Amino acid sequence: MMNPADPTRQIRRRHRTFITLALAGIATIAAGALVLVLSLSHRLAPEPTVDPSASPLDGRVFDRPAAWDPFRPSYHVTPPAHWMNDPQRPIYVDGTWHLYYLYNADYPTGNGTAWYHATSDDLVHWHNEGVAIEKYRNGLGDILTGSAVIDAEGTAGFGRGAVIALVTQQDDGVQRQSVFGSTDGGYTFQPAAGNPVMQNPGVVDWRDPKVFRDEASGRWVMVLAEGRRLGFYTSPDLLSWTYVSDFSSDALGLLECPDLFEMVDPATGRRTWVLAASADGSDGGRIPGRTTGFAYWTGSWDGTRFTPDAPEPQWLDDGADFYAAVTWDDPTQPDAERLTERRTLGWINNWAYARELPTHDWQGGALSVTRSITLSEIDGRLRLRSRPIDALRTLEGDARTAPAHVIAPGAIAPLAVQPTSPAYRMRVSFERPANGELRLRLGGDAGAVTVGYDADRGAAFIVRDDSVAGRLPAVYRQAQTDPDASPGHRPASDDIVTIDILVDASSVEVFLGDGSSLTSAMYPVGAPEITTEATGAPVRITDLALSPMSLSITG
Repeated sequence: MMNPADPTRQIRRRHRTFITLALAGIATIAAGALVLVLSLSHRLAPEPTVDPSASPLDGRVFDRPAAWDPFRPSYHVTPPAHWMNDPQRPIYVDGTWHLYYLYNADYPTGNGTAWYHATSDDLVHWHNEGVAIEKYRNGLGDILTGSAVIDAEGTAGFGRGAVIALVTQQDDGVQRQSVFGSTDGGYTFQPAAGNPVMQNPGVVDWRDPKVFRDEASGRWVMVLAEGRRLGFYTSPDLLSWTYVSDFSSDALGLLECPDLFEMVDPATGRRTWVLAASADGSDGGRIPGRTTGFAYWTGSWDGTRFTPDAPEPQWLDDGADFYAAVTWDDPTQPDAERLTERRTLGWINNWAYARELPTHDWQGGALSVTRSITLSEIDGRLRLRSRPIDALRTLEGDARTAPAHVIAPGAIAPLAVQPTSPAYRMRVSFERPANGELRLRLGGDAGAVTVGYDADRGAAFIVRDDSVAGRLPAVYRQAQTDPDASPGHRPASDDIVTIDILVDASSVEVFLGDGSSLTSAMYPVGAPEITTEATGAPVRITDLALSPMSLSITG
C-alpha cells in the first residue's frame, strides 16, 4: 500500500466521493430520542457473579499505564510512537512468529515508510523489535508493502533458509519491486545486489507483491496490485519474474494488498483457490453498502491463471475498518489442517479518515487480533468464516457472568455486568427474538458506539456516535452491517444467537457464531459502561460473560 504522506495519493483523494447508502432495518438507531416504554414483563437485571474457574495467569497486567494516550489499545498491536499502517504476512522461524508492518517515524512532516518488526510465540503476545528494513537506504526510495518468505533452497542467493522480503519501493512516485534478504532469522535485512528486480512498466499503481512457493511447479508465484487489476508472475529464484496473466475488477476502486491461497471445506471436502484484495472504495470504487474491505473470489488456479466461480466478490468482514489484511497458513498445525484453517489479521483503519483520528502519541490506528479463517459451503457457495484464535483466551481475566434474564422492549438499562477498563471481551448469547433489535451501547452519554443484532435481517451491526463522529466524514457515521443480509440469510433453525465482542480503547471487533464479523475503529469517551435496549420483541439473554483483557505488547 502507499504510505500515508504520499503526494500522488493525496491528489487522488481530493476527488473522492463517499458512499452514504442507507442500510435498511437499522435507520431507527440514528433517529431522535428513544421512547421509554414500561412493561410488566421487564425486571431488573440480576446481580452479576464472578466465575471462580477463571483465575488469572501469572504475569498478566490489566492496569493501563496512567501516562498512556486514552485511546492506545491494550491488546492490539501499535508502535510505541509515530505512524503505522499495512501489516505484512507473518512468518514462522525457529519457533518464533515475525510480524512486520509499515511504519513512518517522520509522520506527519516527513514522507516514507519502513518495515517495523514485532515477534511472538503465540500470535497474541507481541514484543517490539524495532525497524527491520529501513527506508531511503539503497537509493530506491521508501519501503512499502510486500511479503516475506523462507527460501529453503537458497534460490535468491542469500543461502538456504534465508528470509527473503519482496517489497515495493517508491522513488519520486515510481513504484518498483525489490528483494531484501535476512540471514539472522528475519531480524535484519540486506538489499539484493540487483535491485530493483522488477522495473515499473509505466503505470502509477504497481505494488504490494504477495509471494508463495508453488511446489507442484517448483517455482515462486507473485500476485501484484496494479490499480484495478491483479497481475500474476512466476519466478525460479525470487529475482527474475515473468508475467503470466491478470485478473481485473472495475467495480471496487483501487485494489491493494492482494492474496492467493488454496483452502478445503472440512465438512464437504470441496477445494477452492481464493483470490483476495483490499478494495479501497473511498478511492472511486462503487461498493454497495460498504466503504472499504477485504474482498475475495473463490475459483480455480491452474498455475498461471485464476478463474473465478462468480464475478461478484464476497467479503471477509462487514465492518468499515478491516483493511490491508493478510492471511497465512500455520506450520505449527498438523499437515491435515493447514488447508482447512488459516490465520488472518488486518489494519483497523480506513483511508477515508485515517489521518484524522484523535490519537496523540502514535497515529494510524492498530492491527486487529489474529483470527482463524475456515471455509464453509453456505447455500451452495463456498464462503470464508472467521473467529478469534484460541490463544486469545490467555489474555482474559476473571469472567463476570449473569444468569438468564429478559430485556423488555423500550427500556434502556445498564447491562447486568459492567467492564472495569476499556479493554474487555464480552460474550452474549440470546434467544433469537421474533423481530426488532438487541442494542448494546458501548460508552457513556458523551459519545458511544452501538453494537446490535437485527432479528428481521439476521445480521449484526455497528453504529458510531462517538467522540469524533461529528467532525469526521459522513462515511464514518454510516451504519456497518452485511448489506446482503435478509430474513433468510441465517438458518431459521438457529434459535440461539451468540455474539463475541472484543473491545479495546479504540476498536471493536464483533464475531457471530455463524462466522461473520464486523470490525470498527471507535473513540468513545468517559467510563466504559454498557447499556442495553430491545426494540420490537423482548430478548431473553441466556448467557452473558465479560472478561478484562490484559496488556499484550512489550518493548
